[in-house]
This record gives sequence, C-alpha cells and structure tokens, in this order.
Amino acid sequence: MTETETATFAGGCFWCTEAVFEEVDGVVGVTSGYAGGHVADPSYEAVCREETGHAECVQIEYDPDVVSYEDLLAVHFTTHDPTTLNRQGNDVGTQYRSAVFYHDDEQRETVERFIEEVQPGYDDDIVTEVEPLETFYPAEEYHQDYFEKNSNQAYCSMTIPPKLDKLREKHAELLG
Repeated sequence: MTETETATFAGGCFWCTEAVFEEVDGVVGVTSGYAGGHVADPSYEAVCREETGHAECVQIEYDPDVVSYEDLLAVHFTTHDPTTLNRQGNDVGTQYRSAVFYHDDEQRETVERFIEEVQPGYDDDIVTEVEPLETFYPAEEYHQDYFEKNSNQAYCSMTIPPKLDKLREKHAELLG
C-alpha cells in the first residue's frame, strides 16, 4: 500500500473547501480545522471573532500515486479566489484568508512555482499566504463532513454547489 501524504489549504469557509476536496479521486480523507494562529486549541467561536489569528482550513490526506500535490493546488486555486485579501464572497475576516500551509521544503517550492506560473491568468495579484504549517487543530466534530450532513442548510446550498460545478468543469479528470 502506498503511503499517503498531507496538504493543508485555506480558502474561505472550511465547509466549502472540505466538500470540494472530498470529490477528488485519490483523496483519502479531509479534516476541517484551524492553522496559522497564535492560540493553542482554538474554538470556532474564537476563530470567528478573529481572536486567534487562525484561518479556517482543511487538511487533506491523499495518495500521491493517484493525485499529485500540484493537482491539489490546481483544484484549490480553481475553487476559491486567491486574489481577495481576507475574504471569499460574503465571508469576510482573516479566518477566511487564502493560504497554503506547507509541510516541507518540497511543498514550499512547489507552491511558490505554481503561484508564479498561474499569476498571469489572474487580473489581480494573488494574495495567497505561503507559510509553514506549525500546528493544525481539527475543528469541532460538528464541522466535519458538514456539507454531507447539512446540504440543505441555506449557506451550504447557495455557496458549495457552484464550487463543485467549477471543480467538475475544470478538473473532471481528477474525479473518481
């Protein structure tokens, strides 16, 4: 059996990001959580009040023999707006910032090269933070698999389907 690898991305509400990556072939698991802050064991409420410095993010466990880190980056940059600072749509605040938390130098080099290559395709500058993952804190249990459990919730039914449509349109080859 192939060893899995891990990627950690922030791109707005983690419910939306989780729902996208759960569709990708080769993704073994997606955990919603928090990274990039300065408080140990942050709560959702404290993160939402911007008291901890954390971003809502997802940690993705994937099989590199099926899907590459570069493919995951392509999905990430396709399904959120990497040019808006501390905002995704109506979600505003530092917890909704665009970020890639790299796990090693190879990931750092890959994401820096990736951003340089895709920047010409955007009208505005990419503002995605690229920083080392220091600590990932899983979110509270009720946030895990949120869209799957709450697809009829108003926010989810308005926000997530367009992201899934974009995923299916732009990256159909990555779907199982």
